[in-house]
Amino acid sequence: MLPLTDRPGWRAAGEVSLLTRPDWERTLDRLARSDEETCHLELSAVTFVDVAGVSALAMTAQGLPQGRRIVLEEPPATLRRVLDMFWPDLLSVEVMGR
Repeated sequence: MLPLTDRPGWRAAGEVSLLTRPDWERTLDRLARSDEETCHLELSAVTFVDVAGVSALAMTAQGLPQGRRIVLEEPPATLRRVLDMFWPDLLSVEVMGR
């Protein structure tokens, strides 16, 4: 995970799975502790996010203070489908692209 240089947030690449989930969760924790109203996760180079990774994202988003949100940029289609299936009313996550 690398910080974005042009907006608040992080860029991820590869897969979010059992081996990489600790890094994913640390990044989500940093994002949650940020003072930014909107934080971006640029995911165009992410090929797969397992259900536990999507769950960690959803739990982080649910814990954000009122008015804060996470913008997912070009996430893998499976991430979007799992969010829609299990957290269809998660207003603190916005999906852009793909």
